[in-house]
Amino acid sequence: MNLIGGNINMYNWKKLSFLLVFMFTNIFSQQTVTGRTTDEEGRDLSSVIVINMSTDQKAISNSSGIFSIQGSPNDELRFVKEDFNRVSVRIPAAGFNSSILVMMNPIPRDVGEVKIVKKPTGNLETDSRLAAKVDKGEIVRQAVGLPQPVGKMREKPAEVKQVLLPILLGTLDVQGTYDLISGKARRQKRQYRYDDLQEHIAWIRNRVEDDYFTGAGIPVERISEFIQYSFEVKPQVRTYVKAKNLAGALLRMEETMPVYVERLKQSKIKE
Repeated sequence: MNLIGGNINMYNWKKLSFLLVFMFTNIFSQQTVTGRTTDEEGRDLSSVIVINMSTDQKAISNSSGIFSIQGSPNDELRFVKEDFNRVSVRIPAAGFNSSILVMMNPIPRDVGEVKIVKKPTGNLETDSRLAAKVDKGEIVRQAVGLPQPVGKMREKPAEVKQVLLPILLGTLDVQGTYDLISGKARRQKRQYRYDDLQEHIAWIRNRVEDDYFTGAGIPVERISEFIQYSFEVKPQVRTYVKAKNLAGALLRMEETMPVYVERLKQSKIKE
């Protein structure tokens, strides 16, 4: 009986020892990785978002391009910055003993045809002739100092409160009443929501290469659908888009990629 009990105790001790070794190995394998981010000309890049894809830990490079993040050998580090191509590197076994240098290339932009035009003189008659070759509205605004319009130039849908309040005061907004009764106001709101959605999707598509999405397992034909999906499950993504903050939008969008890709896999299995 003592022999059996001793064997059981020895087995439990070996099992506990194995678990302790595994835990300490896993904990101590996580070390601080340091590095520097630059552009193709060797200039420091600040505000680069660094993501450890294995642990989802994030860091940001400082004004000198220096970053530090926890990681283990062979972890994938992903680097994201607005107007630059995404970069992914693996932490080498010797990555803890030396600094990692990451070079990021800017996304090419088509600036279109470059035209040399005369500077506005302030004389409307003279500048209006120049406007035939350039943006006439911009020339006039610069000449007379007109502010640019704020927001989108589109008809505002009628609101119930704005129509009912004049009625209570003894007046009638005929057009507003008609728009509400006929459903025009409702159709306008629905169309505006759709237009804004497409505009925000296009804003990202115009600034991010398809490789960013296909590299994560999203087919080209599904990219726009994924962006809309990220808007729905992570409203912060669209908030960053409205603020013209691409880095913030991509950071939040990264969080929705695994779930969306898994949904695509499941849909293929069912087919």
